[in-house]
Amino acid sequence: MDVFEAIESRRSIRKYLTKEVEQDKIDKILESARIAPSAANRQEWKFVVVKDQQSRDKLVDACMGQKFVAQAPVFIAACSTESEKVMPCGQYAYSVDLSIALSFMILEATELGLGTCWLGAFKEDEVKSILNIPEEVRLVGLTTLGYSDESPDKRPRKSFEEVVTYEKW
Repeated sequence: MDVFEAIESRRSIRKYLTKEVEQDKIDKILESARIAPSAANRQEWKFVVVKDQQSRDKLVDACMGQKFVAQAPVFIAACSTESEKVMPCGQYAYSVDLSIALSFMILEATELGLGTCWLGAFKEDEVKSILNIPEEVRLVGLTTLGYSDESPDKRPRKSFEEVVTYEKW
């Protein structure tokens, strides 16, 4: 599978098989995040991998009641170990860096035949408490990971002309 095929075929998966995800696949997905670009190559991140069923059960409420969080065999929290750096463009580096890393992980998972669902709906303090994440660390995003038990249809997208301009707005 090439990168564009992974981008085009990726879906948000909310139903997972009970099949365990092989550790070598988890490692490859995490490696794709580790080598992702970051502002000034600072790599101010840590990824918390959760496979324990009791922990995943507790995370459901912290993730706004999304039951598939407990169903997926793997849950990954993308954390920023530094959240004060502002890039010259005015954006906080941590949110951009972790978004890139999560995207790389999700695309690698797609290539490996695994499903994911990026979660932005969560209570940061509760997730941090469950996973013993230090108070000063920011949680940027979460993803579930596992073998899909569904095949969602392609979601509609705006046309190319609606989202792209050349030279000027």
